[in-house]
Amino acid sequence: MFLLVAVALALMVGATSARADARADCTQTQDRPRAIRGCTEIIQQGKNNAIAHFNRGVAYQANGDLDLAIADFDLAVALNPKYAAAYNNRGNVYKAKGDLDRAIADLDQAVALLPTHPLPYYNRGNAYHAKGEHDRAIADYSKAIEVNPKYAPAYNARGAAYDGKKDYDRAIADYNKAIEIDPRHPAAHNNRGNTYFHKQEYDRAIADHSKAIEINSENANYYKGRAWAYIKAGKAAQALPDAERSLALRPNDAATLGIRGHIFEALGRREEAIADFRRALANNPDIQENKDALKRLGASQ
Repeated sequence: MFLLVAVALALMVGATSARADARADCTQTQDRPRAIRGCTEIIQQGKNNAIAHFNRGVAYQANGDLDLAIADFDLAVALNPKYAAAYNNRGNVYKAKGDLDRAIADLDQAVALLPTHPLPYYNRGNAYHAKGEHDRAIADYSKAIEVNPKYAPAYNARGAAYDGKKDYDRAIADYNKAIEIDPRHPAAHNNRGNTYFHKQEYDRAIADHSKAIEINSENANYYKGRAWAYIKAGKAAQALPDAERSLALRPNDAATLGIRGHIFEALGRREEAIADFRRALANNPDIQENKDALKRLGASQ
């Protein structure tokens, strides 16, 4: 999530000599190459324009050019040390790079500068969750909810943190609230399905994963979750199309290859199961369940 409120007005004030089309290009968010070109034109005029660097950083971030995004956010906060959105986005980029301590440091700054907005708390909670610090994550998600009780992503994320603590009933209560606020929130349905799976309520898990797929049919995780729930419910034949679809969306995912291996094993297709377990281990040698499966099938890794 990005903080782009009032960027267009601020940029126009800060770069009055810029070509009008360049300002328009830099402030729009639909066409990333166009945004990069427009912001670059403004920056090349020699103006110390923090907002142009921020907008270009947002475009780089959306493109997955994380180092370029950080470089622009660095310049944005150097030019404006109170630029909360730049700290917020740089924190998210550091999280994406796996540098969680730097992410949290930046999000601390964003929270301090923008204490009445839910987004910095939510993003810092995500960083703590990624570190496995569930209680700190829950505290931040709760703060986000305090400042905006209708902020569905925070309920969904807090539910996932409660799931991480195996507090499944609280997790489901939070997912229920997220879905009440936003019935078309696919991640909340999917995550509630995961928690029902952990509670061994497989039919409920399947129903929730199915709803997530109905809302967003292009997410590999949703098919993977439903496939695993089908296996546990004793419905291996129904699981296979989901595993295939998940792999079509994300080829060579080790967890999904392992799931398909379990499906083939359940269907008596031994050689195909062995091949999938071996491929899964080639991509991730640390999944013990796949090692155990090969041993059970009398095959080497």
